[in-house]
Amino acid sequence: MLVVEGALNARNQVGIQDFVLLDETSEAAFLSNLKKRFCKDLIYTYIGTLLVSVNPYKELDIYNKEQMDVYMGVNFYELPPHIYALADNAYHGMLADFSNHFILISGESGAGKTEASKKILQYYAVSCPSTALLNTVRDKMLMSNPVLEAFGNAKTLKNDNSSRFGKYMDIQFDSQGDALGGHILNYLLEKSRVVHQNHGERNFHIFYQLLDGGEEDLLQQLGLERDRQHYSYLTQGECAVVPSVDDKKDWKTVKNALQVIDIDAIHTNHLFGIVASVLHLGNVRFEPDSKGHASLNNQNNPNAELHWVSHVRNLHQMSLILSPKKKRLISLQLLGVDANSLQEGLTYRKIEAKTEQVLSPFLLDHAIYGRDALAKAIYGHTFTWLVNRINASTENTVSSFFCQTGQTLCDIVFFFFPFQDPSKKTVIGLLDIYGFEVFNINSFEQFCINYCNEKLQQLFIQLTLKAEQEEYEAEDIEWEPVHFFNNKIICDLVEERHRGIISILDEECLRPGEATDLTFLERLEEQMGTHPHFVSHKLADKKTRRTLERGDFRLLHYAGEVTYCVVGFLDKNNDLLYKNIKDLMCQSKNAIVRQCFSCMDPDSRRRPETVATQFKSSLLKLTEILVAKDAWYIRCLKSNESKKPGQFDEALIRHQIKYLGLMQHLRVRRAGFAYRRNYKALCPATWPHWRGEPADGVLVLVRHLGYFPNEYKMGSWINHRTKIFIRHPRTLYATEDAFEKCKHQLATRLQAKYKGYRAKGVFRKQKEAATKIETCWRGVQARKERDKRAWAVKVIKRFIKGYMTRGQAKVTDNSEYLVFVRQNYLNRLQDNLPKTLLDKTTWLSPPHVLAETSELLRKLHYRLMVRKYVRGITTQKKTQLQMKLIASAMFKGKKESYPQSVAQPFVDTRISDEDINARVLQMLRNEHIKYAVPMMKYDRNGFKRRPRQLIFTQAAAYMVEEARIKQRILYTALKGISVSNLTDSIVVLHITCEDPKEKGDLVLQCNHLFELVTKLCIIANKQNVVRVLQGSIKVEIQAGKESAVEFSTGPEPMVYKAKNGHLTVVATRARPR
Repeated sequence: MLVVEGALNARNQVGIQDFVLLDETSEAAFLSNLKKRFCKDLIYTYIGTLLVSVNPYKELDIYNKEQMDVYMGVNFYELPPHIYALADNAYHGMLADFSNHFILISGESGAGKTEASKKILQYYAVSCPSTALLNTVRDKMLMSNPVLEAFGNAKTLKNDNSSRFGKYMDIQFDSQGDALGGHILNYLLEKSRVVHQNHGERNFHIFYQLLDGGEEDLLQQLGLERDRQHYSYLTQGECAVVPSVDDKKDWKTVKNALQVIDIDAIHTNHLFGIVASVLHLGNVRFEPDSKGHASLNNQNNPNAELHWVSHVRNLHQMSLILSPKKKRLISLQLLGVDANSLQEGLTYRKIEAKTEQVLSPFLLDHAIYGRDALAKAIYGHTFTWLVNRINASTENTVSSFFCQTGQTLCDIVFFFFPFQDPSKKTVIGLLDIYGFEVFNINSFEQFCINYCNEKLQQLFIQLTLKAEQEEYEAEDIEWEPVHFFNNKIICDLVEERHRGIISILDEECLRPGEATDLTFLERLEEQMGTHPHFVSHKLADKKTRRTLERGDFRLLHYAGEVTYCVVGFLDKNNDLLYKNIKDLMCQSKNAIVRQCFSCMDPDSRRRPETVATQFKSSLLKLTEILVAKDAWYIRCLKSNESKKPGQFDEALIRHQIKYLGLMQHLRVRRAGFAYRRNYKALCPATWPHWRGEPADGVLVLVRHLGYFPNEYKMGSWINHRTKIFIRHPRTLYATEDAFEKCKHQLATRLQAKYKGYRAKGVFRKQKEAATKIETCWRGVQARKERDKRAWAVKVIKRFIKGYMTRGQAKVTDNSEYLVFVRQNYLNRLQDNLPKTLLDKTTWLSPPHVLAETSELLRKLHYRLMVRKYVRGITTQKKTQLQMKLIASAMFKGKKESYPQSVAQPFVDTRISDEDINARVLQMLRNEHIKYAVPMMKYDRNGFKRRPRQLIFTQAAAYMVEEARIKQRILYTALKGISVSNLTDSIVVLHITCEDPKEKGDLVLQCNHLFELVTKLCIIANKQNVVRVLQGSIKVEIQAGKESAVEFSTGPEPMVYKAKNGHLTVVATRARPR
């Protein structure tokens, strides 16, 4: 208990966090505590489980991920008040009781209701378990908010981002707390704002975002200008620019959001085209003709606006209307309807009389009404289409869980998570709806909005103040009743059948004859003349009459008096669109417009329900939905009218406290018993089974917990009441802490008992199974062992007999043995096959019966290796081997130095083109050089050494000295090639010499002798003229004159001219390999 008290004192350092703990329940104390906390940026305070939120009009760092983690799974009163605490306890209460809950967010326009709903959604999106698919759909749901705000929110006198439509969302969870799905009911979009705004207010945000943020090309295609003053629908409020709203930035957000929710580029263009068409329609002007009938105003060429929203078939006609700059842009169609038909629809009404159709011209007022009605209808249906597309984008295997609520014309289903198990699910509802509105001029929209707030206040009274006291009375609890204002009288004034304001309004709309707004007011005065909450100019006293116009009536709401101007009530309630206009819209080439208007039944003669009746029916269904759920409340307060941070307007907040019923709620909570739970498990005597009377069990439990008499009350034991009501939060804290501790202990005990029981059962089953398995296994193993030994004896007998008869012909006794011998040999051979072609010694010796087979396998294996080797030879290597083969045929076993040359590969040429003189290359340009090599030439006379280059072409060999060709040797004149059998590098080319003047044989010395001779033989095709000689080689110096080259061996190689005039070559002996 001391720990709980210490935590409570720490939480209450700045004011009192729960108004129930105030020393006195006066309005002054309430207001003082609220102001004290507001000045320290503590905008949340409790009244029991109700959360009071004051709009600070500035950003506070209390909504980050760390704050969410702090409030997850924490007791409601354990941490300072926060919207996350309420959201988390609603979530865990739903899981604990497996019941449906809803959160009602209420307050004036601008009090922060929309922001509160966003914070709750963000909290559930972060705190609830999720998967990749759910995260994707969740992102789409979150990104749908900017789109809905752009098309459904506007700047009003009290709020720069006021929701002009109501929204109720059900979030669905399974038994594990995973979010599965949900839907939204949408209520009463304020379509009249499209065509009219009060002073100081704006149209819907999307119009200004398009003009400010839209690209130049887009605006040109839509026929728009950035100047807002150019458009009649945007200038009526004289407040086109709002400092707190960045339309250009919001435009980028909206465009990105449209992509996230899967609206493609084509539909996006159609959507922007509809927005632009509404602006163009607002600029269509009418003037009366001579008979008073409406016709299009031809001043300043306004027909261009009409043609922008229509489908122009006549290009010449368009060129007469549009400026030269806009003539390029006529390819884009906004509404895509025929211009003449649209003009006819705006100035004539089609009347059907049996089989005939008559066009009746409009008066000026009727034409303006028709134009505005078309603009409102287009925008309203587009908003419905937009939300339906959001639904389609986020829908995935969705069940029909919410179909039980039904749908009206203003109900829109919004699915943002895929349904899974339809048998187990609970929901948390979230109601974000327009707050109570009081403007200088209040019209039909304010009447509906305030009626909605009256119904919500009635629900609040029913679920809290009234239900609370009735429950105490039912349980015979002694307490002092708290008086409160029951606004049922006001709700009946508005919605009572046949006598309420809505019924009278509908009757006046349907009444034949000249029904006007003033005749409607007269009917109200006749029916409501004595009602204490209704007054008009005619019924008021002199003092009150001064504050009322003749077309006004005043209702005394729970939030105060509101004066309504009846002008426009009938038109807005009818919300009619002429049939010829509907038919024309069904033919639109804009896919969105055509889809929206095609879903309406154009041939239906039945008059559609009025707006007020639709709204009333939707609210009744909403009330039924909420009554079936456990309620949580957030009351939002405006801190000041100027929307400035840090200002606390006591008079304004006192008024809000009064009409929201916060003081009455506080007194009920203070006098009553606000906290109820089931704590049976806290006492060993009552857990798990209490055998006596329930009331006696409750007394035992209370004594065990140590409650003081003033901390609780029980129902009358005589009347068999079974509830105990806890009064103070301190008592609840202690009980909740004990309950949390007890839950873990109980869970541990239950787990231990259950685990022990399960373990014993499993052990017994395992032991029995193990015994059976062991018995069966031993039997199986014994039988296997017996069969195995019998088989082994037979095999061994056959093997021995086969071994003994292995040399005989194949018979029954040795056939299996021979098969074994073959298999054994082949298995060993498989593991010991030769790996290279040169391995001729490792082939396994075969047994006698496989000698022939082994030889066949050996040949096949070597052929296979040869094939693999040959297939692995490249073209270049093949050429090399062919040349080596030619060289081997010529020199192997004949010349001593040949073995050392085998490992040296032949190259394509020994002299590159860069090393040959350019003049020589020029002379040989017509012949392809095949091979070139440097060498030494010995003169014919005196055998003097001369360095030369020997070049082989296709036709001849050339002896080159620097830039000169010394000799050209035709291959046909080459009659022989001679080399010695020693290790020298001398080669003699024998040349046919018939003329004494012709040069004779050539004596050459080349370090690449084998390569030179092989290349020459291949190029000249002279393989057969190569000779390897011993001792000497005769040389024909010229015709009729001979000499010789003599060869000998010595310790060092040398070449010199001997005394006998012959060339002597001394070569060393080749080293043995």
